[in-house]
This record gives sequence, C-alpha cells and structure tokens, in this order.
Amino acid sequence: MGMSDQQIHTFPILLAGGTGTRLWPVSRQRFPKQMVKFIGEESLIQSTMKRLAHVIDAERIMVVCGKEHFHEIEKHMEEIDIQPEGKIICEPCGRNTAPAILLAILEILKKETDAVLCVFPADHVIKDIENFHEKLASAVKLAEMGHIVTFGIKPHYPETGYGYIEGAGEVYEGALTIKRFVEKPDIETAKKYIEAGNFFWNSGMFAFKASVMMDEFRIFQKELLESMENLVSIEDSITLKGYEQLPNISIDYAVMEKTDRGVVLPSDFGWSDIGTWKSLYDYLPKDENNNVIKGDVLARHTKNSLIMGHERLIATNHLNSMVVVETGDSVFVSDMNHSRDVKSIVENLKEKERKEFYTHNTVYYPWGSCTLLEHEADVKVTRIVIYPGSLFEDRSDALAKKHLVIVKGEARIITDKSTRLLSKGESTTLSEKEVVKLENPGIDPLCLIRVELDT
Repeated sequence: MGMSDQQIHTFPILLAGGTGTRLWPVSRQRFPKQMVKFIGEESLIQSTMKRLAHVIDAERIMVVCGKEHFHEIEKHMEEIDIQPEGKIICEPCGRNTAPAILLAILEILKKETDAVLCVFPADHVIKDIENFHEKLASAVKLAEMGHIVTFGIKPHYPETGYGYIEGAGEVYEGALTIKRFVEKPDIETAKKYIEAGNFFWNSGMFAFKASVMMDEFRIFQKELLESMENLVSIEDSITLKGYEQLPNISIDYAVMEKTDRGVVLPSDFGWSDIGTWKSLYDYLPKDENNNVIKGDVLARHTKNSLIMGHERLIATNHLNSMVVVETGDSVFVSDMNHSRDVKSIVENLKEKERKEFYTHNTVYYPWGSCTLLEHEADVKVTRIVIYPGSLFEDRSDALAKKHLVIVKGEARIITDKSTRLLSKGESTTLSEKEVVKLENPGIDPLCLIRVELDT
C-alpha cells in the first residue's frame, strides 16, 4: 500500500432522505422518522452520528437530505455538538440512493483527491456498538484494498421485509464475494435462506473508495454520472429541474448487482432499520407485561403491546399484541403483526391530499415553531414559539384580523407604524392589512397565541 493510500481520509455519509411511512402517525413527509426521538432523548439521526463519531472524525460527517429537512437536521447536529456548516448536502427532490451517494462522492472529491466513504441510512439502530466498530474498521480496510463493501446482517429469523445478499467464497477480514442480491422473499423462501446460512439481510450500509465507486459508475451508469457531473459543476446549488430528470434508481440496482468488486461483510451487531412499529417494538426494552409504553398511558390487562402517547392520556383495557400510537391530530390502532399495513393508509391520505400525510400540528422552522390548536370556518388559533434572538415575519391570511397574546417571554412587535415590547399576559390586535414582524429579544423562548378571525 503506497503513501497516498494511507493518507486518504474516511468520511461517514448519512442518507437522510426517507420518510418512514410505516411509522405514521409519528413520522410524516415533512417530519420523517430519522428526526423522531423514539428512544430516550436522541433522534435516530443523532444516535447514528454519535455511534460513528468514536471511530470516524465527526468533522467529516456528511448528511444528504431533502432541502425541506435542512434546518431540522442542522438543529439536531447542533444539539449533539457537531457543527453543521458545510456538512449538509441538499437534494431538491428525492431520487433514491444511487444519485444521493454519487452527489456525496462528487462533493467530497471537490476537496479531496480520494477518500473512503462509509454510507449509512440515518434511521437505523444498532445494539452492539463495540462489535459494530470492529466491523467498521474491517470494512474501511477492505475499502482501502479496492473492494466495495456492503454490510450483510446475519438473520436470526425469516424476515420478509428485507432484501437478502447471497455470499460465496471468503475474501479477507471475514468478507465474502457476492453471489447475488435477492428481492424480499416470501416466508418459505426466507426460511430456506436462513437454513442455507450464507444469506444476509441487505442493510443498505456500504464502504468504498470514492475513486473505485466512480469507476463503477463510469462503467455501469455513464449517463447518470455525466448528468450529475454537469449539475454539480454548473450550479452553485443544484436545480430542481435538473435533479428531477435523474433516474430514480437504488445503488444496489445501479452498481452493486453489476460490479465484480463487491463483497459482503457478515455482521451480527443487533441491527434494525426500525422500518415498522413491530420492529421498533422488537428493539425496545419491555416491561413485566412485555409491553413497550411511552407517554401518559394507563394500561390495564394489556400485554405484548406497543403504546405510545404524545399529547393525551391513553387508557387501554384487555389488549394483546396491539399497536396504539397517538399524536396531536391522529391515532393509529392495529394488531402488531399487521401494523406494517399503515403504509397503505398513508397512501390513501396522500391521494386525498390530507394534511396528516404531510405534516404534524406542529411545524418546525429555523426561527421556532407553529402549532395549530384549532381551525374552524372563521377562526384559526395557533401557538407560536420563537427562539431567543430570532425573528418571524407573520404573513398569514391577509384578510384576517389578528389577536396576539404573549404567554411566555417578551416580544418585540414590529409593524409599518410602530415598534413595541409586550410581556407575558399582554396582548395586541392587528388589522387585516398590517404585516407584522415578531422578534424575541430575550434569552428564553418566546411563546404567544395568535387568533385569526375572518373579517
């Protein structure tokens, strides 16, 4: 191995583009599962970053996400003391994993002559961190040797929700050559795969040298590579028009199924993609009745169930093997084994253009958040939180008269005519024509209630 090989840096790449429709109603189009704090005080994307920071320099973390999630991801990074500047790559629209990975490679190659990239979905969990770190070190070694490594998870039961990889002869560090990728199997086929012993779950985690993956794109996806190179070189920020025209193609289909440089690294570190309510239930610790309970819950004669409350009390009675999930605007109830069918409910909500598909009652912005409390024909009530030092320009319905009541903190109210300070308990009324700027000059979050009345 030459000097140049030894000096190349390793970059963890987090793919944060998924929406996690099988975890509705908590996960939404504008608030996807990687942002959700399912487990303790950390979101899935935060745990994924922290898990990597011990092994790979956190300063080199790159996140590829949709531009509508940029500010939220920025906030999640700051919360765990990772500076987000220059580490978030935004896609104008989702185009599957091949374009996302290629975009990350091209961004890194702008600054580096070559690099090892370790690619991870932002929304999975791993139980055995030490074992994971050992496998990651092996994967980086294999990548430096020119292999494209995919982490294959040793299956402990016949899961039909994952694709599988069939391994063949051993290469190095326990890795096997890839015989083939296979689609999600039916239950009988999955059982056969487990008996065979050389089939692994396809985790969607990879390690490779940028130069090696570029070579493979050049051979197998020349058109995609050329289109992406043009987009990245011409634009400072990539346009939606250009990006929309790229093929919607996974890295497996684009490169991994075709390349002869791929190896599978058999791994057994308690991985789950938390793709469904059942997989979340399986992963989390249970109480004495084998329940997973979060929130304000009164569970009576209830066992083997997942019950999650966010805003209200949930009381259950004589339930077995059920999922009950409550949010501010929706409740999902299902038996555990069919809970993945929530995906078709979400498709139905999308067809009907229901707001519950897109967003929660609370929507987050760089300056704070808005929570819809009530919306009748002629009145709309919203709770607005503004972060310290931030400013919100209220451009809501111009035909409505607005009443603002300060609930917590101090607000600087700026209109064309005046600027005034209001404290807790004070209120003001604005005419329908006034555009108002609300500023938080204090050091604590400002909370106010806005009532809009149609005139």
